[in-house]
Amino acid sequence: MFIDSVKLSVKSGDGGAGCVSFRREKFVISGGPDGGDGGDGGDVYFRVDKNSHTLSSYKGKREFKAQNGAPGEGRKKTGKSGEDLYLIVPPGTSVYDEDSGELVLDMLNDGETRLFLRGGKGGLGNVHFKSSINQAPEYAQKGLEGQTREVRLELKLIADVGLVGFPNVGKSTLISTVSNAKPQIANYEFTTLTPKLGLVEVDEYSGFVMADIPGIIEGASEGRGLGVQFLKHVERTKILLFMLDLANYRSLEEQFDALRAETAKFSEGLAKRDYAIALTRADAAENLQEKFDAFLAHLGLAGTVGEMKFKQDIYELDAAKPFFVMPISSATGQNINELKFNLLELLKKEL
Repeated sequence: MFIDSVKLSVKSGDGGAGCVSFRREKFVISGGPDGGDGGDGGDVYFRVDKNSHTLSSYKGKREFKAQNGAPGEGRKKTGKSGEDLYLIVPPGTSVYDEDSGELVLDMLNDGETRLFLRGGKGGLGNVHFKSSINQAPEYAQKGLEGQTREVRLELKLIADVGLVGFPNVGKSTLISTVSNAKPQIANYEFTTLTPKLGLVEVDEYSGFVMADIPGIIEGASEGRGLGVQFLKHVERTKILLFMLDLANYRSLEEQFDALRAETAKFSEGLAKRDYAIALTRADAAENLQEKFDAFLAHLGLAGTVGEMKFKQDIYELDAAKPFFVMPISSATGQNINELKFNLLELLKKEL
């Protein structure tokens, strides 16, 4: 099950209490205090594991607590420190304070380990309180309590290319064609209910990760449909690939303007992201050349009529315009290889 948001109560371990004890041995008169210190409470860490792709391991669990420190013992023995708690999260997990909404940690890289809560310090035993005026102290410190925080974990998938489009425009078909991902595909809307990641191999030495999210509809940034729940998953992508359906009842211009508007409302950063456009179902489109020319005119671009493709010069890239506009067909393979190579070219520019 894909879970990308959970709320947790996290607590570090309490420190163990110091010990009140006096040395008692044969032939030792008035041995004095020998109470040891309590052990420190366990710390809480967050650790990134790339083999984890969802927050589902936290489903149904609400409270997580590190181990308490053990109390001190006689003969000046310090109590055992509590075991640290490691919360394993996938790359791209953000940790927010539930009360203030503050971003506390942003966990991105595999193996990254960050201290979140420090355990309580163990209390001092009575051996520390002996003085010239108090030779037999019967007092020891209690251990300090651990820290508690209410947090919200938000997973934002990390990918190179994010697919953005209306429902049933061919996003799942494309990612299943060019990558190792196997999403559900059917001839109706909202077959994709959770984000999917796929590794696209361009050649023997190059590749990139593509993310498919559920289809976006008008008003998605305000909570309509499934798109708003998963738009955050394209926030971390380096580039966007807008997918417009040539066989849709909406015009290419309507689709593109609506998608751009929704992504811009959701995040200003997304609106400034480099992007490209793929026109899907080229094999089923009527008046393809006419639609293509009209769409380029709408974008204020001049295309190459013979090849029916538009592409910017990578060295003079204008981020306000698409890197390329290309009709494709996942069913027939039309321009699929060109699509992969051009996306890789744009990604290399981003590095």
